Amino acid sequence: MVAIENQSQAQRPAESARIPKEARRLLHNLAAAWPNVADCRALEVVPLKGAMTNEVYQVRWLTAPAGGEAGAGALKEREVRKVLVRIYGDGVDLFFDRDDELRTFECMSRHGQGPRLLGRFPNGRIEEFIHARTLSAPDMRDPEISALVATKLREFHNLDMPGPKHVLLWDRLKNWLKTAKNLCPTDQANELRLDCLEDEIASLEKEFSGDYHHWIGFCHNDLQYGNIMMDEETNMLTIIDYEYASFNPVAYDIANHFCEMAADYHSEKPHILDYSKYPDIDEQRRFVKTYLSTSREYKTQLSWFDCPTIPFVLIQLCWAGEEPEAEEVENLLRSVEKYTLASHLVWGLWGIISDRVNDIDFDYQEYARQRFEQYWQKKPAVLTS
Repeated sequence: MVAIENQSQAQRPAESARIPKEARRLLHNLAAAWPNVADCRALEVVPLKGAMTNEVYQVRWLTAPAGGEAGAGALKEREVRKVLVRIYGDGVDLFFDRDDELRTFECMSRHGQGPRLLGRFPNGRIEEFIHARTLSAPDMRDPEISALVATKLREFHNLDMPGPKHVLLWDRLKNWLKTAKNLCPTDQANELRLDCLEDEIASLEKEFSGDYHHWIGFCHNDLQYGNIMMDEETNMLTIIDYEYASFNPVAYDIANHFCEMAADYHSEKPHILDYSKYPDIDEQRRFVKTYLSTSREYKTQLSWFDCPTIPFVLIQLCWAGEEPEAEEVENLLRSVEKYTLASHLVWGLWGIISDRVNDIDFDYQEYARQRFEQYWQKKPAVLTS
């Protein structure tokens, strides 16, 4: 459904009305600065599906006909200018610090790792529209695309982002558990066994304290297919949406990506998970081998790194090309398997909290139930393997 901004108020569909006045003012100013936009106020608003924390819209304008020609033939030659408008969901401050997320976004975009920031308004922002397609759930089963994701994820993990480089996972779990207990009705809390989770989190943190599990990188922490875009002409991938990004064990990020293969957020029942789609051991091994093969030959790379803090020169040791040792692959696979448990707890708690604070049409409660169910089913086998 497309909403036309310059329709009368009575005719204007709900999507256009969802764009705040401050955002519309920024959009008009942006379009007015582009010389080929025919009418900066004649914008179209298209809701984009699949977001579960924010509301996301494509906003576009027709450009003026080439050479100033008029008529139906000229109209066919006209193109559109597009941006993306992101309106923050309610209650997100319970999950992450929006200022931290915005600093990450700005830093990533300055270094070509994501869309450019075009404007900010009180409850959202305007981003560059990436001319690439968002991946789909079936794409995750494609070996070629999966290999591209593995390569891109290794690049992402190697980013030397500013700020403390300590693991956030365990503090996040403890904080979200406290919030979930405060928000969750007693009967639901008992059904989901929330009273047990403090001990479960402590046990997992202790279990995962081995050296290999502490291979730390800058992790996306929400690498579902909707947060990966691909330019089909170049096969270049862009990872977007850094709301939950932080330094964490890389095995956790890979585990979380595997868990997301059970989801199809564009289906009629987006909250239903199908764990028969979880990657089998051959798929996992191919992904991990590609991940470990990416950039394995030492090579010094000098670059400027000018995030919001003082600019400094970053010396990176990049690797390229050779097959990883079988033991290295199997070690990482074992770590990934264990970290699936942490992923289930993270998103189970997320579902409980979201159910109380978010009005997006998504059955968060059922989603949470499935994640906790997977945790309790998988825990005995995973921790004894």
